[in-house]
Formats: sequence, structure tokens, C-alpha cells
Amino acid sequence: MSPVLLIAKDEWRYWLRSNLAVYSALLFLLLLVVTSVITVSEIHSKAQHLEHDQNQAEEAFVDQPARHPHRMVHYGHYVFRTPLPLSLFDPGLDAVTGKAIFLEGHRQNSATFSDSAASAELGGLAWLTPAVVYQLFAPLLIILLGHGAIARERESATLMPMLAQGLGGRTLLLGKSLALLAAICVLLIPMVIAMGIAVANGALFSASISLLAIYFIYLCIWGVLTLWASSLMQSRATGLASLVSAWLLFSLVMPAALINWVAKQHPMPGKIETDMAMLEEARKLGDGHNANDPAFAQLRAQLLEQYDVENVEDLPVNVRGIVAQYGEEKLTKTLNEYAQQQAAGEARQAQLLQNMSWLSPTVALGLASRAMAGTDLHHYQLFLKAAEQLRFDFVQGLNKLHAEEVTYNDDVNKYGSVEQQARARVDASNWRLLDEFEFHPQGTSARWGQSTVTLAVLVVWLLGLTSAMFFQAGRLQR
Repeated sequence: MSPVLLIAKDEWRYWLRSNLAVYSALLFLLLLVVTSVITVSEIHSKAQHLEHDQNQAEEAFVDQPARHPHRMVHYGHYVFRTPLPLSLFDPGLDAVTGKAIFLEGHRQNSATFSDSAASAELGGLAWLTPAVVYQLFAPLLIILLGHGAIARERESATLMPMLAQGLGGRTLLLGKSLALLAAICVLLIPMVIAMGIAVANGALFSASISLLAIYFIYLCIWGVLTLWASSLMQSRATGLASLVSAWLLFSLVMPAALINWVAKQHPMPGKIETDMAMLEEARKLGDGHNANDPAFAQLRAQLLEQYDVENVEDLPVNVRGIVAQYGEEKLTKTLNEYAQQQAAGEARQAQLLQNMSWLSPTVALGLASRAMAGTDLHHYQLFLKAAEQLRFDFVQGLNKLHAEEVTYNDDVNKYGSVEQQARARVDASNWRLLDEFEFHPQGTSARWGQSTVTLAVLVVWLLGLTSAMFFQAGRLQR
């Protein structure tokens, strides 16, 4: 057997004899199982409820009786964002962003129904997910296993005899690295099972494998860092203290500090401030409910000229419906401008955090993990855009019915009598214009594109630490 394999085998024998290492691994496994069961149960239950609610919302809309089209504009419709399959491993922003949007005319409502209720029910366990366990606690287990790999040999005075007998420092470190690499692969077995479950539930196989590869690189970073520190320190206690300090810095302190710094660098306007400015702009566009609003004078003149008539009563279309279409289009353009400004501000913050992720592999992993799982800010914004497109399409479809199926005279006099009310309504079959809503996430290649910087960060960290470790291996001494 080669010296590298002998060293790796001996390292595993030492770990299996160590009660601390075995019990720590079992505790990690228990924590991972508990968080996985809770997360999968929550995601599965949530997906069923949201899918049921979506079907109910669509049925409730199309089952409405004959109504005036504009009544249906304000009756509105709900759309729900069901969890993606990979969210059972990394829920990402899904845990804090809304799951439902009420779509109606003249407004772009915010997403609602975030997971605050689940947080109250589960207490401190609410933020623990399989992804968080791997991001925060797997490095601690790696540190526990590997912090004494070289320092232990130095403390027991076996390092110098091994080197004196011709065993190269790099060979010794290769054997220790192989042992720790095998341990990392064992740690990833539960994640492999989770990825298999996700694929069985419809997740992209390529995205699942990519997510697994990202976590493998991240844990290898901590493995190399641990062995490098062990080769530098004179004692296991010093190595352990240094590595735990590094874990605290990179995994806890740095992420919080970077998020706060990014928020200060690119502050976002408050909702009340934004809504007030948006309402001020909307008032300038005119009231789409009032066909005689001065803001639509030019539109009325163009219609009269187009159809060569003198009065709006003589138009072959209902001017009220035309004004509603025109007003909704102009208002939506304004609303979209504010929504784009909000999205651009959020994207700037996300980009700055991504650029600063060079300071912490944990930050880089979190961003890359959410992007690959489809639970990042970009996918949330895609959901908002898809919901807004559906809102605009069905509102304009109803406005078109208003213009073409309800005459101006019937519209104006719809409250005069029961017969006039009936003539101002359209048949319920027209509500079928509502398209079924289904959010489609990006493909794997697009997710890789969103993760370019963070993936580069992880690779550079791994290569840099590996180079430092093997440079130090050539200089090993007692």
C-alpha cells in the first residue's frame, strides 16, 4: 500500500477511536436529519397548500356570474409562488419573501404571506435548514477532525522521525488530505440523498449536481484551511483556537458586517415614500374611470376623427372601455418604472454583496447556493415580473370586453333599471380569458451565469489555500 493511503488509513483509525470525533459526527448527523425533516415537511405542506389555493383562485375567478367587465377588474385574482424542488434543501429568500400577490386593475400590490408564522411556531429552529447546517456546522466538524492532523504528530514527537526516514512533507500532507477528503464525501451523503429527492420532485438534474459540487468545493476549502493551520501551529490547542476564530470571522461576523455595510452603501427608499411619489405621478395621468377627464381629451378627439362621428355616443366602441385601456397602459408604464427602480436598487445591493464575497467563502457559498437552488433575489424578481404580466394581460382583456361588448349608452345608464343593468353585463364565459399561472424558473446555465463571481470566489479560495498548504508542506519540521 502506498504511503499516502497508509497515512489516510491511520488518520481514519485515529478518528474512529476518538469518542469526541464520533459523537460530534453523530450530533451533526442528528442535526442534519432533524432540520431536513422539518424543512421538507414545511416545503411539502406549503407547496400543497399554495397549489390548492392557486387552483381555487382560478376557479373562483372563472366561476363568477355575468358581470360588468370593470367589476371583474376590481374583483381581481390571486397568484401564488409554489416552492421549487431544490428549496427543500435551501429555501433561500423564500423564507422571508411573500408567497402570494393580489392582482387587480390600477395597482401593483406587494407579495404577501411570508413565513413569519412558521418562525413563531418553530422558534430558533425556523432559520435552520439543511443548507445552513452545511454552511455553518459542517466546517466545525471538519475543524474538529483535522485540526490535529499535523500538530498531533508534532506534539507526540513522531513528526521528526517520519521526516527523517524519508517521508516527504508533501506526502504526509497528501495522506492527511485524502483522509479529510474522504470524510467530506461522507458528510455529503445526506445531501446526495436530498438532491435525489429533489430530482424526483422535478428539480433539474444538472442544477442538483451543480449545487452538490458547490458545497463540495466549500467544504474542501475548510479542509485545506484546517490542514494548513495544523501544519503551521505548534500545538493542537493553538490550531483549534485559530481555526474556530477563523470560523467565527468568516461564517458569522463577516456575513453580518457585509450585509450591514451593503445596506448603508446603497440605501433603499421606504415604501411610504415610494408610494407617495408613485401616487403623485399617477394623478397626472388622469382618472381612467372618468372618460371626460381632461387628460383623455386628445384620445377622445382622435376616436371621433378616426370613426368620423361628432359624439362619443355614436362611436362603434365604448369610449369608457377605450379610456380604461389607455389609462391602464399609461399607469402600468409608470408603475413598472417604479418597480424597475426598486428591482435595480435591490440588484445593486446584491451585486455589491457578491463583489465583496471575496472576503468570506461562506458569503460566496450562500449566494451561489441560493442562485443554483432558484431561491435567490433574481428568481423572486422574475416571479414579480411574471405576475405583473399576467395582471396587465387579464386587466386589458377585461377592458377590451368593456370597450367592445358593452355599449356606451348601456354603460352610462347601467344603474337605471334591472334591464339596463343586465345589458351592461357580459356573459360569464368571457372570464376564461384568464391564463393559468405557473412560474418557470431559469435553466441551469442561466443559474450558473448568476453565480459566476461567487463560483470564482470559491475556486480562488480553494486554489490559494491549497497552494499555501503544499508550500508549507515542503517546509515541515518538528
